[in-house]
Amino acid sequence: MYEMNPLGKSDLQVSPVSFGCMSLGENPVLYKDLLRRAVESGINYFDTADLYQKGLNELYVGETLKPIRKNVIIATKAGNQWRPDGSGWDWNPSKEYILKCAEKSLRRLKTDYIDLYQLHGGTIDDPIDETIEAFELLKQQGKIRWYGISSIRPNVIREYIKRSNIVSVMMQYSLLDHRPEEEILDLLHQHDISVICRGAVAQGFLLSKPADNYLQYTDGEVARAAKMLAKVAAESERTKLEVALGYIWAHPAVATAALGVRTSAQLDEAILALRHAAPLSDMQRMALRQSVRSFHYEAHR
Repeated sequence: MYEMNPLGKSDLQVSPVSFGCMSLGENPVLYKDLLRRAVESGINYFDTADLYQKGLNELYVGETLKPIRKNVIIATKAGNQWRPDGSGWDWNPSKEYILKCAEKSLRRLKTDYIDLYQLHGGTIDDPIDETIEAFELLKQQGKIRWYGISSIRPNVIREYIKRSNIVSVMMQYSLLDHRPEEEILDLLHQHDISVICRGAVAQGFLLSKPADNYLQYTDGEVARAAKMLAKVAAESERTKLEVALGYIWAHPAVATAALGVRTSAQLDEAILALRHAAPLSDMQRMALRQSVRSFHYEAHR
């Protein structure tokens, strides 16, 4: 049976599998069923953002989870500002903008507080201290309980480690994107900051999606990694999803893997993986890791 994991220095305890809400869709019968069934099955962390569906995603999550608000952890994000004509969005990490966004997110989520408020990106040229001031003020006001960032940029992550009280970093991490292993995972763990992992199945290429180019890997290299993962799954009598997650869970910095859930079948898979949540053995992990060549972050170092 799985155990809840502490989220960094916070008092939040999160399920090893969490619900990425970005793909929920707009069918209320379906998304309400998915969210409620996830809670009933032990998933307690739900990750959304004001960017998703121009705020509607927060509204759907808030409405559905309101009756059981105290039993769940709701995380959302801010920093991307939709253009007035809706053609796209621009980056805005200013204190004024983040404070405004928090108020709007609270209303849409139908809650008095956000458990984890995250900066939805970030660059080294941002007014980082101003951004941190916004999060600290929201925390003092009781509007957010904790805060973190969503970023894969080592230079940005290092600055927030040094200058802020973040409890988490959401980042892409998988067998096919093991760049965080070079430095960032250990650094975060040393500072008691947890990783919320996204992209653990590499867009499905590690499961059943036909191989194609992915990041720096050719389709042949992707196919080889997927084949090795399937071999480990068969030998250990685990599903391929369980093995893909077991790979990232093996690092102690990882608190939860946010899986994008869009269908009932995807939720069933996620629930099964949660029930059997366990890291891979060192030997299994090494076999997988040796099936792909190493690569590192080239930009934003």
